[in-house]
Formats: sequence, C-alpha cells, structure tokens
Amino acid sequence: MKEPHKPRLMTQVRAAIRTLNYSLYTERNYVYWIKQFIHYHQLRHPIEMSDNEVNSFLTHLAVDKNVAPATQNQALCALVFLYKQVLHKPLGENTINAVRARKHRNLPVVLSSQEVKKLLDAMNGLPKLMAQIIYGTGLRKNEVHRLRVKDIDFERNQITVKRGKGGKDRPLPQTCKTDLENQIATVPRTLIIRRHHIHPSVFSKHVQKGVKKALISKHVTAHVFRHSFATHLLESGADIRTVQELLGHSDVRTTQIYTHVLNRNSTGTLSPLDNL
Repeated sequence: MKEPHKPRLMTQVRAAIRTLNYSLYTERNYVYWIKQFIHYHQLRHPIEMSDNEVNSFLTHLAVDKNVAPATQNQALCALVFLYKQVLHKPLGENTINAVRARKHRNLPVVLSSQEVKKLLDAMNGLPKLMAQIIYGTGLRKNEVHRLRVKDIDFERNQITVKRGKGGKDRPLPQTCKTDLENQIATVPRTLIIRRHHIHPSVFSKHVQKGVKKALISKHVTAHVFRHSFATHLLESGADIRTVQELLGHSDVRTTQIYTHVLNRNSTGTLSPLDNL
C-alpha cells in the first residue's frame, strides 16, 4: 500500500503557521525567507540540509546583501520555525554561528510636536485618521489595518490589540474618537479599515503627499509617527517601562533607542559660543 502523498513544503509551512495562529504578516515573511533559503542552495530540499547551510545563508545575507540585523534575525526565525515546526528536525541551539549583520547606528527619524501637527493638518480623510491612530497610540501600520470594530471600546476609551506584538491595550485618543466612530459606522462588525478602502502602500503615498504639502524636509515614513509617539511620551515624563509596554517591545533595550533621540535633541550639551 502506497504512503499518502504529503502536501508541498510551502503548504505545510502555511498550515503550521495558521495552526499556531500567527499573523498573515508573519506568514508572508516566513514563506519568503524559506523560499530564499531554498533558492540560495540551488533548490535543495531543506530536509537534506541543516545548521551548516543555515549558517551559510545567514552569512550571505550579512556579507553579500548587507541586510540589517532585524532582517537577518527575521530570516533566522523563519528557518528555526521551518525545522522545528514543519520538518521536526530542530536546529542546534549553539550551532548558529553565522556572521552577524552589523547594527545600523542611525537613530530613528522623529518629528517635533509642531511638525506632527503640520503634517496631520496637511492630510485628510481615512489616511489622516490612520496617521492619528499611529501617533496617538503607537500602533504599527499593519496593526492599524488589522483593527476590528470589536477592538474599540469607546466607553473605556481603549483599543485592544490582540494580534499585535506584545498584545497590550492602548488608550483611545479623544481627538480622533468622532472620526473613528464615523468610520466604524460604514463597516459594521468587520475590519475598520478594509483593503479596498486604503491599501497599506496607498497610505504611505498619502503620508508623502502630506509631507510635501507641509514642507517638512525630514525623511518621513508611516513608521515615523510611531517613533514620534514614543519620543514625545518620554519627553513628557513617561516611564520607559510604560513606553515599552505601549510599543509592544519584549525587551526594554529596544525602547531605549528613544532615550538616545532625546539626548541628541536635548540642550544638555551647549555650544562654546553660548558660553561666551
């Protein structure tokens, strides 16, 4: 009797990811990196490979592709998942010794409070509402796109982020409460922001239009609203642990980069000219 035919590898990967309730964003990234790994090794099946091939691929990303540390780590997580959850052949914990990607020392771009106001004033409609939610809560762009009607508690002024990183509730900004209620009225019992309303890439284009209209010279992306949220909270005296929880960071060291932004913008170091 013949053995039952096994599903294709990527079908198995997607099934394992969905069984564990991972987000669609994670699924797409894991599938992408697993495919890149296979192609790098001339289409060899991963079951025929192990730690050495994983190390070689990760080193290739750092040395040849010059990827950021977070990108290399994302690829590693995808491969660890593949070997543990799909192939049931876990990688050795102490054998991943690839060349690590060098940390980029650039600090995040942060807008001043006045620049945020100018940019929001230059935007309108649903893109403006999305920008307000990101700046007002610290949510990621993809988390805003996944918000459902039942995630918003208007009585308690709270946004529940069940599928976001960290899974922490966020305070609901009063400024956008009415616009949010109006938007929800158009999408009862579903996602608040549907893809046919505004695609993530389209939202980014609206941000760029607003930047030009507001005459802001900084390199602004949608994520800059989140950076500004964190920095402005710290400037107002919020505890770094509180900011860490609101951002959904698992490690406070990730949040501490915003303290460096504060140091860069503070007046603690005076110009010699000002001492004359």
